Amino acid sequence: MNSFEFQNPTRILFGAGMADQLGEQVKSGGWKTVLLVYGGGSIKKMGLYDRVISQLQQVGAKIVELPGVEPNPRVTTVRKGIDLCREEGVDLILAVGGGSVLDAAKAVAVGVPYEGDVWDFLIRKAQIQGALPLGTVLTLSATGSEMNGNSVITNWEENLKKAFGSIHAFPKFSILDPTLTYSVPADQTVNGIVDMMSHVFEQYFSSTPDTPLQERLCESILQTVIENGEIALMEPTNYAARANIMLCGTYALNGGMISVGMQNDWATHMIEHEVSAIYDIAHAAGLAILFPNWMKYVYRERIDRFVQFAVRVWQVDPNGKSDEEIALAGIEATRAYFSRIGAPTRLADMGIGEEQLNRMATETVRFGTVGSFKPLNEQDVKAILQMSL
Repeated sequence: MNSFEFQNPTRILFGAGMADQLGEQVKSGGWKTVLLVYGGGSIKKMGLYDRVISQLQQVGAKIVELPGVEPNPRVTTVRKGIDLCREEGVDLILAVGGGSVLDAAKAVAVGVPYEGDVWDFLIRKAQIQGALPLGTVLTLSATGSEMNGNSVITNWEENLKKAFGSIHAFPKFSILDPTLTYSVPADQTVNGIVDMMSHVFEQYFSSTPDTPLQERLCESILQTVIENGEIALMEPTNYAARANIMLCGTYALNGGMISVGMQNDWATHMIEHEVSAIYDIAHAAGLAILFPNWMKYVYRERIDRFVQFAVRVWQVDPNGKSDEEIALAGIEATRAYFSRIGAPTRLADMGIGEEQLNRMATETVRFGTVGSFKPLNEQDVKAILQMSL
């Protein structure tokens, strides 16, 4: 295990009815002008918008709105939010929605005090030094954005999708009410399941030795998601299933709690960012396609971890099987589960062919090799993309 530091400043309010604590959170923080950030209007259909507006009005907050955040949030939308904050004297950004809304809100938050263009943070031209306070009301279990400082933003004009992470971008508070996810469409529930499992994969498949606690934390999250995912799809208003999935999504990526002292990978996320930057597909759809192929490409680097994964997570019977057979059975079980819950399995399912493979591979390694489990160069990335066709 490696030495580590861990800090997470976000306050979580979890459970049914917690959305009604929003006004008190804003009041106790002393915030007077709120930028309300949300997506395409689903929060209005479910009545959450009115609940949020009512609570903000009751505590005397001035409300400025940034609606229409895209599923792959655009830097143009972020820039609009930054301008609104400066013009209206916003002192709290409130993101109500899923991971994309939270990502956009974080980018707005870090962009307001910066004199240059917020895209500078995404291309590593500048370092984040501060941010406006951020609060969130989560409506989709997936990204863990409610308790981390990560954000992924798309520059559609340049067909680029880049990420940043900063302690300054952690929310001050996040409200997690599982009942707000009851109306989430099945395809988005599937995407959330894939996303949180992928976050665990990026941390679990590590070259760092002697990390039994972290490995079991990762495995327990994966098992809980697998057990509850199909229940939530069959019974969308099953509170226990929705609550367990929501908590898994938060724990899966909240500043590294489940993988402290471990070197993480993140190569598959970097590859997928380039796919969705060009084709604008759902991030999780790309991950569902790419991850089993990444696994198959790298498993021999540390086959013992893949054997453990197969046996502990997927209950593959090791009797009479070689390590190779066990590892491959675990990889196939992952692919089969994604397929069973309705996730795509090939890039062709998304209308993606070979045309942009070279460009995606080149851009993935723009800053050098990606990943640590097996560092991937341009040819490696292209090979994984070809396997995924």
